[in-house]
Amino acid sequence: MGVRTISSEEIRPDQPSAANAVADHLARMILNTMSPGALLPSEAELAERYEVSRLTIREAVKLLAGRGLVELARGRRAMVREPDGSAFADFLTSVLHNDSKGLFDLVEVRMSLEVQSATLAAKRASRAGIAAIESALQGMRDAESAQDEGAEDRFHNFDVGFHEAIALASGNRVLGYLFEAMAAPLRQGIQISRRGHAGRGHTLADTIAAHERILDAIREGNARKAGDAMRFHLKDTESDIRTALSSFAGNPV
Repeated sequence: MGVRTISSEEIRPDQPSAANAVADHLARMILNTMSPGALLPSEAELAERYEVSRLTIREAVKLLAGRGLVELARGRRAMVREPDGSAFADFLTSVLHNDSKGLFDLVEVRMSLEVQSATLAAKRASRAGIAAIESALQGMRDAESAQDEGAEDRFHNFDVGFHEAIALASGNRVLGYLFEAMAAPLRQGIQISRRGHAGRGHTLADTIAAHERILDAIREGNARKAGDAMRFHLKDTESDIRTALSSFAGNPV
């Protein structure tokens, strides 16, 4: 496992930036040459290779853990983590919380990603992938008809699950990863758009119908129709958000 020695110009052990520089080098090593589950070298070995103290190595590894790259456990070496989108999700959540424009930024991103995921799902979805999309849609139907106290929350959860299932069915691992990371912010955006949806006189049944059109096109293997159905749905979502922000201008969104 090659780790080049960092020059004295890059790291000075007496400077606070030493741990950051080591962390940056280790991050590149992890991303380029290591697989999830692999263990980092010991603190002593890393300290010798980078010519810094073990305390600096310890701080660097903590920085890696903060980036979600390694998992720490008492009494054992740091282990490379399976990538997750927690940092991306936190960023999106912050954007939505602090700036209503972030809602439209999210829809623009969804327009690019989800039209592509629907198009690819129509070409590539397996039976299991289609079954997962169908299951999420059935959950939406069941929640819509239940009308109990938690029905709307369940509806939103299944709505997010529907879109995530399409991304996974696309066969593109990057799309699947992005949608797993976007799940919480996506749910927040859907809740807000639902306000505008109702304000425009639409119902949950209308939302279900839009999702059914997307699923039907994917089942048919009609890539263009699936992409168009998803695009229409997201354009409608954008209109819903505009209505929600206009109607609830005095309320936090």
